[in-house]
Amino acid sequence: MTLSSATLLIDAGNTRIKWAVTHGTQWRAHGTFNHDEAAQLNDVVQQHRPQRMFGANVAGEDIAAAIAAAIAPLSPDWLVPTRTLCGVKNSYDEPTQLGADRWAALIGARSLHRGSCIVVSAGTATTIDQLDDGGRFHGGLILPGEFLMRHALARDTACLPLADGEAADLPRNTESAIVTGCLFAQVGAIERMFHRIASEPNALCLLAGGAAARLEPLLTIPCRREDQLVLHGLAHVARNRVP
Repeated sequence: MTLSSATLLIDAGNTRIKWAVTHGTQWRAHGTFNHDEAAQLNDVVQQHRPQRMFGANVAGEDIAAAIAAAIAPLSPDWLVPTRTLCGVKNSYDEPTQLGADRWAALIGARSLHRGSCIVVSAGTATTIDQLDDGGRFHGGLILPGEFLMRHALARDTACLPLADGEAADLPRNTESAIVTGCLFAQVGAIERMFHRIASEPNALCLLAGGAAARLEPLLTIPCRREDQLVLHGLAHVARNRVP
């Protein structure tokens, strides 16, 4: 069923809430709030008057409750991973244990690219998932995001700082060594996963998330930024789902 009414899409992640308002295939508006700004979603509802809300939440029950209060009288409709949806097949041992954001990102990737791909969401955590050209999700990785890696070194060692900066080819100071090591760890995991599909036609890395801009210049594989990948997946499901 294709919906013609406006839909509020919400991607409630570990750090931020991304949102978009769509009407059919058209995107009317989109934006981002921090968790403590969830009440501002009420302004979005008042301005755009969506008839329904559909989203993915990995931020926990408190954020879900804050979102529900902000969008009232709309009722939240949260995506729950299943074995198959919108042409994507879920090979997780227990399909519902897959994060809803990863499931939405995989569906978004399938709607945007028909070849084999790895789907990378580089945020608080980094997820790297493999999707074949038939739409089957074969599995993937979860690792600490680049900032979490740097933060863990500063927190759990006696002398290392919370480093910041850009990667260097051969770091010659401690801060640069930390930043480069954490970025290269991300890139190494992404490229190792990509090598599984590198020989397949039109193989691609689809890259999203708040840290994508830091990782993209370091990648040596075919790569395309898709910053709203979860929202694209939610929009695709919402257009084909009975409310």
